[in-house]
Amino acid sequence: MRLHDWAIKVQEVRELARSLPETIEQSHFGNPSFRVRGKIFATVPDGSHVNVMIDPFDADAAIRAAPESCEELWWGKELRGVRVSLPKANPRMVEQLLREAWKRKAPKRLSS
Repeated sequence: MRLHDWAIKVQEVRELARSLPETIEQSHFGNPSFRVRGKIFATVPDGSHVNVMIDPFDADAAIRAAPESCEELWWGKELRGVRVSLPKANPRMVEQLLREAWKRKAPKRLSS
């Protein structure tokens, strides 16, 4: 299987993110962001990437598992998650990352 045979599209990312409980899509500096209870768990900076806000430990694991599609996402001096290159990403991995980011930001009663 070639990488582009299973690449995920931005519209699929949007649908996956919005399918998570109490998720809303809002603009973040002119780009889509996905929030649960006002907390951003992912953003779409352009048509080829999604930024996913996960724990630094999980970011390291994602980068090791998929170095061709994941890279560190820094906000100032803080590692905030991963930037995923959608043309190179496995859709299942993207879904897992979105779920992990959502779970990290969602109230405990939603994520249990």
